[in-house]
Amino acid sequence: MNRRTKVSTCFLGVLGLVLCGGSLGAQEASGLDAETPIAVQARSFATSDPAVPAGAVRSFIDACRGGRYQEAARYLSLDSVDAKNRDILGPRYARQLKIVLDRTLWIQYELLSDRPEGDLEDGLPDNLERLGTIGEFEALLERMPDDNGRQVWRIATGTVDSIPSLYARHGLGRLGELLPAPLLDISFLELRLWQWIGLVLLLGAALVCAWLLGLLAHRIGRSIAGRTETTLDDQLLDRLHGPVRFLLAIALFAMGSVPLALSVPTYRFLNRLEIVALVLAITWGVVRGVDVAVQRTIDRLNEEGRKALISVVLLTGRVMKAILLALALIVLLQNVGLDVTGLIAGLGVGGLAIALAAQKTIANLFGGVSLVADQPVRVGDFCKFGDNKTGTVEEIGIRSTRVRTLDRTLVTIPNSEFSEMQLENYGARDQVRLLTTLTLRYETSPDQLRHVLTELRKMLVAHPRVAEDPARVRFVNFGAFSLDLEIVAYITTHDWAEFLKVREDIFLRIMDIVNASGTGFAYPSQTLYLGRDGGLDAMASRDAESSVQAWREAGELPFPDLDEQTVEELDGSLDYPPRGSVSHR
Repeated sequence: MNRRTKVSTCFLGVLGLVLCGGSLGAQEASGLDAETPIAVQARSFATSDPAVPAGAVRSFIDACRGGRYQEAARYLSLDSVDAKNRDILGPRYARQLKIVLDRTLWIQYELLSDRPEGDLEDGLPDNLERLGTIGEFEALLERMPDDNGRQVWRIATGTVDSIPSLYARHGLGRLGELLPAPLLDISFLELRLWQWIGLVLLLGAALVCAWLLGLLAHRIGRSIAGRTETTLDDQLLDRLHGPVRFLLAIALFAMGSVPLALSVPTYRFLNRLEIVALVLAITWGVVRGVDVAVQRTIDRLNEEGRKALISVVLLTGRVMKAILLALALIVLLQNVGLDVTGLIAGLGVGGLAIALAAQKTIANLFGGVSLVADQPVRVGDFCKFGDNKTGTVEEIGIRSTRVRTLDRTLVTIPNSEFSEMQLENYGARDQVRLLTTLTLRYETSPDQLRHVLTELRKMLVAHPRVAEDPARVRFVNFGAFSLDLEIVAYITTHDWAEFLKVREDIFLRIMDIVNASGTGFAYPSQTLYLGRDGGLDAMASRDAESSVQAWREAGELPFPDLDEQTVEELDGSLDYPPRGSVSHR
């Protein structure tokens, strides 16, 4: 859904709510109010007798609502009007008074007396009853006899005499004279036909004008932003284009609704609706701004090589948007008339039940906070987790962590479980160990072996991607079929692909060195030697046995340990490193 469609959809919703507002106005016109007790509402519906103040006003309103202004004039005190003009001025005054009441004083029947004598404690004479206040003017009802001598209530003479001036101030003015009678008389849901037409036209005009003004403002902003070095203003212009057009449409609709002379409940409903739309538009814009700020921060961290903080920035952005949406929801609930304070207090009562039901969610939330705070792994790190599974961390969210495995599958792990696993972070390595064992043939002579060891050590020292310490090559074992040399070195990289390249180069150089030394790699084999057994050297055996016998007779047999004097004499007496080596001193 593009931005234009979003704005149009929002205002179609506004139109639907306007229709609901008209329905609300119809309810209030019938005497219904959300805060009115059911008994009072039932009483007001049942009261239509002009012998009581509430019944007289209801009869007048019902007649005007049905367009029966001649009948409605019967509830006006026309004593001050010339008798020959009453048939003309009576209906006119009734229609004008209804328009004034719609715009300034919405009648609540439950506040009017339902007793024939009226309210005797209102501080007015017994034959007068207060209808309400229009601006600074107090509209009254007057008790008088009808044509049959029955005492009934009517709009007071003083109020009727003031209808022309009240209509001049609060009526339709010249618009009422120019509009055809059907547009003024036909009404639906307490909105007259011309007001319905005006709302539809105003809605369309507000959308079109907002789109044009938004496009113009965007182009002007683009031309200004193009002269700056930073790209922040360009990103903000692109992201805030939709919210700005929404705000313009709200402002145009609010200003255009003033001349429509809407009734009090419709005006109040539209005003409340405009506040709701304004909150939504501002929230939309601020959320877009947070997205821009988060993306800018991530780009800067990538440029500076501080990728470890990216997950923190992402989580912070999500928390900020969640807080903004929660605040917007509170404002919206407050504007639609809900007691937010009581609602928040009620959450405390149900908080325990919610916490018990959301244990896993809360555990995952704190697990995500732990992962972000301790950072055993970061987004982009290659790690080993769980049952020797390996993969690259793609996202650390509020509820779960997503890891892309070597098979390119996406594993989603709840944060509470992932934070408790033993994690081996390969991405945090500064070096990668190279460990291997060379197996040389047994036919290799000692000097050949010395040559291989020397050249391998030179190669490791000379290689630019091998760390100086530790880098060693040692003759470690006489194997079953080979002479074993162990190579240990650390490659100065944390990237596994880079390590594979360096290791391949080192292995190829090892092959060159072994071949140049005239020996070769051993492989599992068995060699059968055929020859006569020469037996043991009898002379060497006698010499060794004579030496042991002499030690025994002299009490110097070195078992289980050498004596201390012999140890002191022999300590450090061997020639090591051997004479002729570069390390010999």
